[in-house]
Amino acid sequence: MKRTTEFTLGLIGGIFGILFAFAALFMGVIDSALNASGTSSLTGLGWGAVIMSIIGIIGSVIVKSKAKLGGALMLIAAIGGFICISMFYIISGVLLLIAGIMGLVRKDKSKSMSA
Repeated sequence: MKRTTEFTLGLIGGIFGILFAFAALFMGVIDSALNASGTSSLTGLGWGAVIMSIIGIIGSVIVKSKAKLGGALMLIAAIGGFICISMFYIISGVLLLIAGIMGLVRKDKSKSMSA
């Protein structure tokens, strides 16, 4: 079955996630420069969001061949991104969440027609 919707939503969500994660990294660098101790927790969380976005992109590529695995990866990426940087990850997290749920829930037409 073609899973173009899940692929497209997951890919767009992953790309937006990387862009917003780099925006969070930039703000973390500014925060650490202004902070007296020279450290910022936003930088570490931004790198976590980058990793979650990459997992989301991998899930969107896998969803065409293995729908359940790709959907699960996109759900993990959405939830992990919300945990890392919730204020930056809203758009990409929602897109990955929708694509992940669709990847897990939607049934193949070919399997249901033969039964």
